[in-house]
Amino acid sequence: MRFAEPTDYSVLFKLIQGLAEYEKLSHAVTGNALELKEHLFGSHRYVEAILAESAGKAVGFALFFHNYSTFLTKPGIYLEDLFVLPEYRRKGIGKALLTKVAQIAVERDCGRLEWSVLDWNESAQEFYRSMGASILDDWRICRVTEDALTQLGSFERIHN
Repeated sequence: MRFAEPTDYSVLFKLIQGLAEYEKLSHAVTGNALELKEHLFGSHRYVEAILAESAGKAVGFALFFHNYSTFLTKPGIYLEDLFVLPEYRRKGIGKALLTKVAQIAVERDCGRLEWSVLDWNESAQEFYRSMGASILDDWRICRVTEDALTQLGSFERIHN
């Protein structure tokens, strides 16, 4: 288990593609490895990543970033992705990745660690509950992307 380094960007992107394939969302991967590298290691670092390795091969990752809780007045960590290659599952790798991100949250005095899970992924939900997570039924994710994001971003100019 280690923090990703600049030379890891392409293998990390391949793992992201593996996650997308597992989630039946390969069509949604429109970014690329070079953009990922810039966001991980560029002048403004948007995300951080941890790689899990077995015999020198990257077999899983956790990608996360800071958010903020106004109610707690503390930073938090949002776990964007946690993924382990299928042939390496049930060996404690996912647990180790999640534990490491939790340790980072504690070290950074964060008030919470949050992530999303697909409603059909019952094995992941069971795993997360076993790790002490609560799955919040009363919250929904809101998302604006692509053209809708551009339109929303220009809303003020249009209506002022």
